[in-house]
Amino acid sequence: MVHQHFKLVECFSVLDNIILGVETTRGGFLQKDEARKKVLALSEKYGLSVDPDALIEDITVGMQQRTEILKMLYRDNEILIFDEPTAVLTPQEIHELMGIMKNLAAEGKSILFITHKLAEIMEVADRCSVLRKGKYIGTVDIKDATPESLSAMMVGRDVNFVVEKKPSQPGDVVLDIKGMTVASKRHKNNAVNGVSMQVRRGEIVCIAGIDGNGQTEFVYGLSGLEPLKGGSISISGTDISTMPIRKRLAAMGMSHIPEDRHKHGLVLDYTLEDNIVLQRYFEPEFTSKAGFLKRKAIRDYANRLIEQYDVRSGQGPVTKARAMSGGNQQKAIIAREIDKDPELLVAVQPTRGLDVGAIEYIHKQLVAQRDAGKGVLLVSLELDEVMNVSDRILVMYEGEIVGEFDPKTVTVEELGLYMAGSKRKEASVS
Repeated sequence: MVHQHFKLVECFSVLDNIILGVETTRGGFLQKDEARKKVLALSEKYGLSVDPDALIEDITVGMQQRTEILKMLYRDNEILIFDEPTAVLTPQEIHELMGIMKNLAAEGKSILFITHKLAEIMEVADRCSVLRKGKYIGTVDIKDATPESLSAMMVGRDVNFVVEKKPSQPGDVVLDIKGMTVASKRHKNNAVNGVSMQVRRGEIVCIAGIDGNGQTEFVYGLSGLEPLKGGSISISGTDISTMPIRKRLAAMGMSHIPEDRHKHGLVLDYTLEDNIVLQRYFEPEFTSKAGFLKRKAIRDYANRLIEQYDVRSGQGPVTKARAMSGGNQQKAIIAREIDKDPELLVAVQPTRGLDVGAIEYIHKQLVAQRDAGKGVLLVSLELDEVMNVSDRILVMYEGEIVGEFDPKTVTVEELGLYMAGSKRKEASVS
């Protein structure tokens, strides 16, 4: 099985992760030469290019995905389970994975593919069974189905695939970044190199790009998770470049929906209600003057957000975050961040792992924030999301902004050329 959240040992190499548990030994010593040959042969056969000696912690999420698939293929299994395998992949990597799955099926492998994405179901599946709220709804042959009919089964109502929004009316600058530079932990070059850009109130600016081109480090620098090597960041005219994280998020009115909900979004062994007040527990509304948490106020607040954002959990507000599905974990984070009423909302892959109904809802929330006069910075690998939700698109390649586009006039093919580094142009900063 390939899990939605990978089961890899980060300080081990790619090869060590693939053979873990089925190692070949002789006289008590690991025999890696044969394993390496088999891994490289599988890698070439299925188009899963990996560096067997690279450490997991140093490679991209897409490369980790390939490692998980190779780990499964190395064991010569006949039944393969993919759980949301494309949630962290770029469009190019998704296309490659779809081809791999077709080849595996043609070889006689049985594949169980768990996904929310209708386009992928239509492309590779033979049959589709739909579950909704834990109940079996039905099974259909894909040749007899349409995206609309599947979405209605999944959500229980018709879903609008077009993001409806009025033309943007940009106001004052809420985020002003000048010459931002962030060092890389993987190589000597900078992960983010001299990026300058602005986000205005009343607009959604999207940073698009292939995974591993500095988007993660850019957001870390913006949110305070990584120090800046150079440049400055201002929110509503105040320099926050050296401010601690709490002050950026609370005092300066910035909310951050993180890319990795497990690492930076939730404390998995805390309850849902404690995660929902994670950034506000110290406020008078939730803590008494004597320093004790106001449990009833926290419970009432959590219940309101759970109902408002349709966060599903077995035991309501006392459910451990770890016991919730990935999609509902994501909804809890989005509820927490949007309800803070931020001046700037930084949303990184906000719809990852969500079903079509939840995606529609989140997109409406982002547009509502824009229409309320907030600034929204969206970082996404989903080209459909980039094209449908954003008012301006900035393409990041190798840590630099290489192009600025209007989603109404640019094509996906044109964006792809800039994302791959084939073309570049100077982007304006506003």
